[in-house]
Amino acid sequence: MDILIVAAGRLREGPETALTRDYLARANSAGRRLGLAFKLIEIEAKPPGDMRREAAETLKATPEGAVRALLDERGECLGSRALAEKLAAWRDQGRPALAFWIGGADGAAQTLKDQADLKLAFGRATWPHRLVRAMLAEQLYRASTILGQSPYHRD
Repeated sequence: MDILIVAAGRLREGPETALTRDYLARANSAGRRLGLAFKLIEIEAKPPGDMRREAAETLKATPEGAVRALLDERGECLGSRALAEKLAAWRDQGRPALAFWIGGADGAAQTLKDQADLKLAFGRATWPHRLVRAMLAEQLYRASTILGQSPYHRD
């Protein structure tokens, strides 16, 4: 199953970008034998901040039949094991892909909120979208190690 992070905007080089890349590389290494492949897709809508256009580009980057998960501070707070179990269930159901949507600085358009199969939060705080990418990449790596029974995750 392809697991995509579809994020509005392109990040410049910096610590958040390096951290995101590192965790996605780790996730790919751990997930390969589990049938999981991870990828970051950065979409760029012109002009920046046009949420309607960002939503259209996000939907265009999302494969047909994919599970659609929106990162939103009003979403469901899942523990790491619960997220891993959801990933495994979707994979085992034969879903072709899972797309995590991250809105831009102004958030996500209502279109994405309406079409999301899951709204996911990392707590009730509002996080910068640059950090959300890195946090999500780490949780995806953690999920792949949980599913692969690696000692990385400790309860």
